[in-house]
Amino acid sequence: MPVYARNEDVKVLFLGTPGISSTILKALLEARYDVIGVVTQPDRESGRGHGLVYPEVKKMALEYGLPVYQPLKIREDHSFADSLDFDVIACMAYGQIVPLSFLSLARRGAVNVHGSILPAYRGAAPIQRAIMDGRESTGVSLMEMVEQMDAGDVYDTRECKIEEDDDYTSLSEKLSALGAEMIVKDLLAYANGELTPHPQDEAGVTIARKIRKDEEEVSTSLSAKAARDAFRGLSRTPGGYIVLNGEKLKVYRTRLVDLPGGEEGDYLLEKKRLLVRFKDGWLSLLEVQPSGKRAMDAVSFLNGVRTRLPSKGKIGPWSE
Repeated sequence: MPVYARNEDVKVLFLGTPGISSTILKALLEARYDVIGVVTQPDRESGRGHGLVYPEVKKMALEYGLPVYQPLKIREDHSFADSLDFDVIACMAYGQIVPLSFLSLARRGAVNVHGSILPAYRGAAPIQRAIMDGRESTGVSLMEMVEQMDAGDVYDTRECKIEEDDDYTSLSEKLSALGAEMIVKDLLAYANGELTPHPQDEAGVTIARKIRKDEEEVSTSLSAKAARDAFRGLSRTPGGYIVLNGEKLKVYRTRLVDLPGGEEGDYLLEKKRLLVRFKDGWLSLLEVQPSGKRAMDAVSFLNGVRTRLPSKGKIGPWSE
């Protein structure tokens, strides 16, 4: 006999921070799970001096009138949860390592929606790394939360093709939608102990480490395809860039072009194309963002720089 007969019977404490987490939270609420509160990262200061910025999950939680908890370091202080009544912890992209002492507070257990088909791409940046590695597919996994990062048993997966023009933003949206569909279907069965756990194959583990600041600068020593994958994996947050005329130029969309000649690091300003030569070929930069300005298409950018930049030259420097 199930302990919980309906979604409404399952009391859920939700953990998450960015927009992709909001998709999961909204799906749980619309499926009538009893979300009793939301744990998210602390508010951060705006880089433009406009005060504090709320995490996307906090914005949604407040819209639905849910209690919000924002511990600075949950490993050091999760006393806020001692008085809460919940059956299950559900998580996606919270952004902190969650201690076993906190996970054990859930009566029926804790699950995480992870942005890869585990055991591939354990870690902080599974979606970005899959694109940057040139993978053709990825997916999401519903896994048991344990103290070791992303090492718990897997209960369910959904696969997703990575399209040629997918970037981090578009693929995140696809994966969060798949993750929402998966957890809504599975969470009641999980709370009732009806899902079959599948241990991860440790031989297949790969790590998706957090994106470093130095990786945001895309080197012309990369092949044109690898550079395009890097720009896609970083778009739109944090944004990959090159240095042109001594200034950072973020690059959001590119296209491989078949153009003879040129040397690594060359750039060409044509009437409607901004071209950069990488190790083995050229990329046309379709959408860019100069420092301190909005994102724009290549034609708009060229109209602004053609009078002060030579029509060809070298970009750089870049990080090795």
